[in-house]
Amino acid sequence: MPGTRPLVKIGSVTAQVLPGWTHAYSGKVRDLYVPEGTTDADAPELLVVASDRVSAFDFVLAPGIPGKGELLTTLSNWWFSQLADVPNHLVPGGGARIPSEVAGRAMLVKPLEMFPIECVVRGFITGSGWAEYQESQSVTGIPLPAGLRNGDRLPAPIFTPAWKAPQGEHDENITFDRMVELVGEPAAVALRELSLKIYTDAAAKAETQGLIVADTKFEFGSDTDGVITLADEVLTPDSSRYWDLATWNAGATPDERMASFDKQIVRDWLAANWDRQGTPPELPPVIVAQTAARYAELIERLAA
Repeated sequence: MPGTRPLVKIGSVTAQVLPGWTHAYSGKVRDLYVPEGTTDADAPELLVVASDRVSAFDFVLAPGIPGKGELLTTLSNWWFSQLADVPNHLVPGGGARIPSEVAGRAMLVKPLEMFPIECVVRGFITGSGWAEYQESQSVTGIPLPAGLRNGDRLPAPIFTPAWKAPQGEHDENITFDRMVELVGEPAAVALRELSLKIYTDAAAKAETQGLIVADTKFEFGSDTDGVITLADEVLTPDSSRYWDLATWNAGATPDERMASFDKQIVRDWLAANWDRQGTPPELPPVIVAQTAARYAELIERLAA
């Protein structure tokens, strides 16, 4: 049971104690460990553990979503297997060496030099992209056709990068030209092309299961040989918007056709009950239960 696991509190995050591993860092959702006797600068391998924490609007919320960490890990591993032609950060055969205390919600990965970019791909207009479109008829400098409605499919997927801010700061949507300034043109072009390819392949796969991937974000790093490598999570409900294809095709209202299998339930409740000042309110039990149920339904439908 979770309550019996030894814990260590570092900053505002409580991470689990794992024999043979040292807690090195915690993000909004994941905890990073290195082998005892090493640091994150020289560790030959890293252990990434997905917690049940949930974040929205760049804040970690309470309480968490039960079972979320295992679901995120299961879905990421499934997508890594579906995208076998894309280099990823998993250590081959590493699953057998994951500590039993975190089995099912951890990945053994190789260290990478991460790009400070969230590689966002949008196949549909919604979210912050919709807000920007209403103001400028464009998203991160990319012009779009007039007359689009919230939730409409775009003529073609677009790459709209964001600068990945340090924890506690807000990520910032940026233009491709700004991305070039940050990582250089060769890397920027390669990341854009790879992101669009992965999204296109994954969206087609999801549609065969009756699901739409409206948008998603990828994170990449460079390995010791300079190979651009897919890292972190991939196409999970934390990093992607999933919609029901049949409902979307039915031409319902935007709210109905964009009913999601991700944490949009959390975002919507928070937007309606918090002015983004101070500490976010605690999520009510009904929102936690609804979100957990939608996450579980997604993996049942997608990976069936």
